[in-house]
Amino acid sequence: MPTTTTPAGDHAELVYQCRLPLSTRTLIFLTGLLSAHLKKIHSRWRKLPAGRIAVIVLAALRHDQRLADLAGGNQVSRNTVDRWLKEMIELLASRAPRLERVLAKIAREGGSVVLLDGSLIPTQRRTGLPTKRRWSAKHKRHGLLVIALTDIKGRLLWTSTARPARGSEITACRHDDLVNRLREANLAAIADLGFIGLDDEDGDPVVITGYKKPKGKKLSSAKQLVNQLIAAERAVCEHAFAHLKNWRVLTKLRLDVKWATHLVRALMLLTQHEIAR
Repeated sequence: MPTTTTPAGDHAELVYQCRLPLSTRTLIFLTGLLSAHLKKIHSRWRKLPAGRIAVIVLAALRHDQRLADLAGGNQVSRNTVDRWLKEMIELLASRAPRLERVLAKIAREGGSVVLLDGSLIPTQRRTGLPTKRRWSAKHKRHGLLVIALTDIKGRLLWTSTARPARGSEITACRHDDLVNRLREANLAAIADLGFIGLDDEDGDPVVITGYKKPKGKKLSSAKQLVNQLIAAERAVCEHAFAHLKNWRVLTKLRLDVKWATHLVRALMLLTQHEIAR
């Protein structure tokens, strides 16, 4: 039986509208950032205005929209959209604050405590040794581990380098010498049970964690109360990661993993603008 590859009927591309649940404040900020960058590099022409480019980038980050689909709806090539996306990620990530500056600012404003937590950014499964390093035995999936600091109101302050998920949260914190930097800034960090053992200082620990239940035994009522108090304080930290993961591009990272650190820091900056509205 003969076959044909001719599409049935009219094969015109269809374009639809989709709501982008972001504030005008964020769009204005991103447009201004891109406009200033274009002026700095003396780029006098782009295929689309800075405002349209900002909307396309936000759609790719918020909805994880396929770049080819965004390109087709805006009459540009996929490579052009990919270049715009990476350009904006770099611009945003370059504005992310460093750890020492974040801690110094908190101490200068009279703060004494920050909230510490880690989260897994899922990645696509590929073959080879790097993929084995990204396997998380805890979450039973491939991904990258990111450590974050928030204030007591749950606002994201700093995110670490995205590292292979095979390592623990404690190892990631030690890579950034987090304990010593907290001690130098006279600050303490409240963390969950995954960070037990990060700070070995018995007399005056910087990292405050709860108590882990011994195998086959129960915690005393006093220790249970301490765990409840710590969990209540840490609730806003969980909300901070939830706000960050509202950017669906983090649902399963399809970009090259070398962009993961820049991407998370860029999304942290956008999240700060969204929460501050």
